[in-house]
Amino acid sequence: MLWTNTKRVVRSGFVNFWRNGFVSLSSILVMTITLFVLGSLIFTYVLLNGALIQIKDKVDINVYFVTTAKEEDIKSIQKSLETLPEVSKVVYSSREDVLADFKKRHENDQFTLQALDELQENPLGAILNVKAKDPSQYAGIVRFLESKSVSQTDGLPIVDKINYNQNKVAIDKLTRIIDSGQRLGLFLLGILIVISIMITFNTIRLAIYISRDEIAVMRLVGASSKYIRGPFVIIGIMYGIFSAIITGLIFLPATYYLGRATANFFTGINVYNYYITHFQYIFPMLLGAGALIGAVSSYMAVRRYLQV
Repeated sequence: MLWTNTKRVVRSGFVNFWRNGFVSLSSILVMTITLFVLGSLIFTYVLLNGALIQIKDKVDINVYFVTTAKEEDIKSIQKSLETLPEVSKVVYSSREDVLADFKKRHENDQFTLQALDELQENPLGAILNVKAKDPSQYAGIVRFLESKSVSQTDGLPIVDKINYNQNKVAIDKLTRIIDSGQRLGLFLLGILIVISIMITFNTIRLAIYISRDEIAVMRLVGASSKYIRGPFVIIGIMYGIFSAIITGLIFLPATYYLGRATANFFTGINVYNYYITHFQYIFPMLLGAGALIGAVSSYMAVRRYLQV
């Protein structure tokens, strides 16, 4: 009996879907817009996240050592830093590397190069470039560097300067921007999802309103609430499936057109390549979201507005 009723519900849903072709087309178009908005949010998040990662990667601190610091002592500090969970990468630049880089940066400044040659020795110390996994972790790294266990050897300080204080304002501001951007993104995502579901819900409610006489007859003959809701839930799922297919096809030319622009502006992220390589994840997500929104909207429309 259960299997028979299920087949009848599914068959009725398919029949009503094709019978009310214009209403079905209108609902599919609205749900396509809904899914397109949701899909666009995925690409927007990927682009913004890539931009934030790129910005984070540009933030670092430099540890400047005195010219008398021994290389083995500096390497010891480097190893200590690399063991910290907050540290992403530590790059060592020897005195010779620092001098060569300085000369390259000032290759057009003959006065500076001449003054450097007159010194007859390298006045620059070695440098450790430290990158943290998150900008908010630099303060803890600096406290570690300033501790006596890593800043002194033979009782003499080897760390000349840490440029954290010079970059602190920029680091703190970047941290606040990243945190605010993530919170704002989640807030906007929630708002857009709610708006999209409301639009889809009202469209499906209109489609169900057209079938109000049919629902009334079914109630009079004693049909159960589940049996009445069933075909409309099937129709809602079909709306979602067709909308997901259309949305997936629309994203192909849309991302292809925007791919080169996003690659140039968002640090090499080409949305078309991302869509193609992640299609096996994105399309099932659109398919599931469409089917879920259609089914839930149909269920709620029948229960709340037709008082079944």
